[in-house]
Amino acid sequence: MDHYAVFGNPISQSKSPLIHTLFAAQTEQALDYIRIEPPVNGFEAAISHFFSQGGSGANVTAPFKIAAFEFANERSTRATIAGAVNTLQLRKDGSVFGDNTDGPGLVKDLLRLAIPLNNKRILILGAGGAARGVLQPLMEQKPATLMIANRTPSKAAQLASIIQHANLQSCGFDDLQCNDASFDLIINSTSASLSAELPAVSSDIIAAASFVYDMSYADRATVFMQHASNLGVKHVYDGLGMLVGQAAESFYVWRGVRPSVDPVIHKLREAL
Repeated sequence: MDHYAVFGNPISQSKSPLIHTLFAAQTEQALDYIRIEPPVNGFEAAISHFFSQGGSGANVTAPFKIAAFEFANERSTRATIAGAVNTLQLRKDGSVFGDNTDGPGLVKDLLRLAIPLNNKRILILGAGGAARGVLQPLMEQKPATLMIANRTPSKAAQLASIIQHANLQSCGFDDLQCNDASFDLIINSTSASLSAELPAVSSDIIAAASFVYDMSYADRATVFMQHASNLGVKHVYDGLGMLVGQAAESFYVWRGVRPSVDPVIHKLREAL
């Protein structure tokens, strides 16, 4: 029996134990998975203790993703670009590998939903850690444009500078209102939905999109999703599939097996 855990503070709300238990049953993998809530300044001690007691791998959520990045001996390219780690694996030689599966989780969910990305115009709202974590996997899909828009334009520009590519651009929310720009897909990476608020983006920009995706999720449509639907956007989705998708990618890093996400998404949706 291999041992895994998710680290966060707070962590009681995490669905990771249920998700990975379902993955393990589906793929016939022998493992257990628990929640661990270290003190805010106690991640390194907690993860070191977990690995010393037989832990094989861990997921990491707020506020420990940067601490996990620093703890890892080796990091994937996508984790390096993200500047954060959400998946740790203890290797046989005692070293710790760090990865970030948020971006692949998002991209695979978008493709599962039949949202086209290649040669499309994509707008991502927000320039925080959530946006940074998905930047490289989105660019790997070769969009015609990936525009990062943020309330503070300089923060969007700083994020866009991480990957030097002509198709990766940035602007402020106000600049979007001034430009006659339309996007095939709008992704909300801001935390506005968690506080029932909307990003300060022109309704005309949102109404012109073919697809809208909110990284947040709840037991009902988020405020951003409701807003997009009211503006006439027909294809509106939340981030529950991304949550399951990033977990599936972590499971693959640890076990070398890719579980099916659809039955797990369905199970979680029923439980919301």
